[in-house]
Parts: sequence; structure tokens; C-alpha cells
Amino acid sequence: MTFSPHWNTFRLTPVLWFVLALPAFAQTAPPKAATPKPCASEPAYHKLDFWVGRWDVFDQQGGARDGTNLIEKILQGCALVENWHDADGSEGKSLFYYQKATKQWKQVWVTDVGPMKEKRLIEDLQGGGVRFQGEIPHPDGTSHLDRTTLTPQPHDRVRQVIEISRDGGKTWETVYDAEYRRQE
Repeated sequence: MTFSPHWNTFRLTPVLWFVLALPAFAQTAPPKAATPKPCASEPAYHKLDFWVGRWDVFDQQGGARDGTNLIEKILQGCALVENWHDADGSEGKSLFYYQKATKQWKQVWVTDVGPMKEKRLIEDLQGGGVRFQGEIPHPDGTSHLDRTTLTPQPHDRVRQVIEISRDGGKTWETVYDAEYRRQE
């Protein structure tokens, strides 16, 4: 068998064409997409870090221990879960998450006895505190405003104040005032 120096007389099989063309495709392949930055590396996701931990929660009025709360970061720092255990045995859970597109923190709260709340961060307070607020609908079509203020305190403590307004925010009534004390 003789080889002709002319390519038109040399027949390549489809497999051989593929093998010969492979290096050309490898050189022109698009670069890999950059690995997305984990939420933990972005400052906005650290707004509630002061609240992360295991807590004993005490009523500010009478001093009684109302329950325990475990606040933990999940999903590589992209969200927080609140795990409330009331002294009477009931439970509640919140999911706090930062919506990057709107630069907005949000909360969804659900309990084992039915009530749920949805709130959004409305204010950053001096000293690192935050205030979440939402509207709670009633079965009769009315609603009231509900807001929660979390404020870091000295000695590994956090104050939580929950208030409601039945007049569109003109006046506020405190319905819960508690001190979180970090468990050791």
C-alpha cells in the first residue's frame, strides 16, 4: 500500500477525524464558570450573627424562664433557623434569610399550635440591633402590625421585644419582652 502525499487520496474514518479534532475542541472550550461565593463571605449575611447560639429565655416582667431557643446558621451561612421550645412544651420555628436581589432580610415564623408570621427587616438600630415588622391577617379580614426588635446586650445577652399595633403603627403595645442569656 502506498501513501499519497495528498490528503484527498487518504481516507479518514469518522472515528479518526474525531480523535484528530479533539485537541482543537479542547483549546476552544469555554472557561469554567467561577465558583459562586458562599454566603458566609458576604457581610450582609452576618447581620444576625449576634443572635446565633443556644439561649435560655427569660420574661423581663416576672423573671420566669419562658423557654429555650437555638439559633443556628444553615446552608453554608445563607440562612438562620430559630428553634424555639416554650416552657409549656410548645414549639416554634423561624427561617431568616437574606434576599440578595432586594438586599432584604425576611423571616417566616410557624408554631406547632398554628400561628404564623411573615416579617421583613425594616430598621437597623444603633448598637447592632434590628427590627422586623409584618402584618398579621385575621380570619375576619382585618389585620394588625407585628414587630420584633432584637438588641445585643452586654454579657452575652440579647433583648427581644415583640409589639403589636392595631391602629396602623400610630401606637404600639408590648406583648412580649424577654432577655436571652447564652447557655454555657
